[in-house]
Amino acid sequence: ETARITDEDAPVTVLVPADPVFTTPNRIGPGDWQGWVQERGTYFLDARDPRYVDLVSMTDPFPLNPGVRKGALVEAPVGQGTWTYVGLGLFRQVTAGTPGAYRLLANLVSRPAGR
Repeated sequence: ETARITDEDAPVTVLVPADPVFTTPNRIGPGDWQGWVQERGTYFLDARDPRYVDLVSMTDPFPLNPGVRKGALVEAPVGQGTWTYVGLGLFRQVTAGTPGAYRLLANLVSRPAGR
């Protein structure tokens, strides 16, 4: 079973608020998770090495998808860089013009080379 959050309004908990994904160049806050469309994300990363760090968690309000879900935004150090997995539905948000998703995407593509 692949984890997903189907409610676009499901609360998002930022687990590592000091991570550059949430601070540079845009500070990502609660308002950036508002106004999302269709779903938060699908195909969340499941089994993994313990070096992988979950950056967010969410809980779907639907009884058929109970529990806290992680794996939507994950990173791990690899060599001299950082590997990032994004299961968030950014492709839906960008086409809908969701401002917070654009800000998060800008942070993801603005990460410096190396750590």
